[in-house]
Amino acid sequence: MATTSATAQHWIAGARLRTLPAAVAPVLIGSAVAVHADEGVLWKALLALVVSLALQVGVNYANDYSDGIRGTDDERVGPLRLVGSGLATPAAVKRAAFTAFGVAAVAGLVLAATTSPWLVLVGAVSVLAAWYYTGGSKPYGYLGLGEVMVFVFFGLVATVGTTWVQTQEWGDPGWASVAAGTGVGALACAILVANNLRDIPTDEVAGKITLAVRLGDRRTRFFYAALVALAAGAVLVLAALTSTWALLGLGFLLPAAAATRVVLSGARGPALIPVLQQTGIAELVLAVLAGLGLVLA
Repeated sequence: MATTSATAQHWIAGARLRTLPAAVAPVLIGSAVAVHADEGVLWKALLALVVSLALQVGVNYANDYSDGIRGTDDERVGPLRLVGSGLATPAAVKRAAFTAFGVAAVAGLVLAATTSPWLVLVGAVSVLAAWYYTGGSKPYGYLGLGEVMVFVFFGLVATVGTTWVQTQEWGDPGWASVAAGTGVGALACAILVANNLRDIPTDEVAGKITLAVRLGDRRTRFFYAALVALAAGAVLVLAALTSTWALLGLGFLLPAAAATRVVLSGARGPALIPVLQQTGIAELVLAVLAGLGLVLA
């Protein structure tokens, strides 16, 4: 396998930039909750964004590496994978993953040093969760637990953590950030559900028992729709806890409804790829519009 055939464009594709809204959204809305409480701290918000983005890129490269060496990507339908396509060696992709995790760790250590030492533990658990999603001898992503961890870490932990490092208090901002984290977390899960729905046939062959494989095609489609509904409910709760201006976040239903129609129509394989992008846009729209409402309030 050649070590130099992967170009910069291939590495950028391997980082899967279309997934980055899932990293940006919780930081945006978590920061908006802090601003609504008159306790926003810009430089801490930016550091939290670095942590979230670096973890997301690290997860993407780690999944590329782990799925590649297991052969899960040998018959891949979705976007380019570096190891599975043979463009980069597993060792190179693994280094890229841990470089991204290192960036997240450095930014996280600065936040911990200026906020609270216990954040080091949260950061360490986050990195371990990122690696063992598809890494290690018993990856939890192969056991149907991926959606749970995405909801926890790219929903609740990222959002609540972003709010807390700026406010350093629980109270009203804390509960509001839980509601906000539930909304973006549900849509982050929906991205993964759509991805795994597309990959059910190849994952079954490869022995990757995702939640979609466990639920089956039909129930996975209804689960996607339920996650969109949960996100809408979370916006309503956020508005009840903060301001009716947060209802602007329901604007996410425009791209989410389009994606849901595709999912419920029975689309398969490559036809589901646009759903990932639409769901990522929906998550970002929720964060931007609900966050704007909180700031205006």
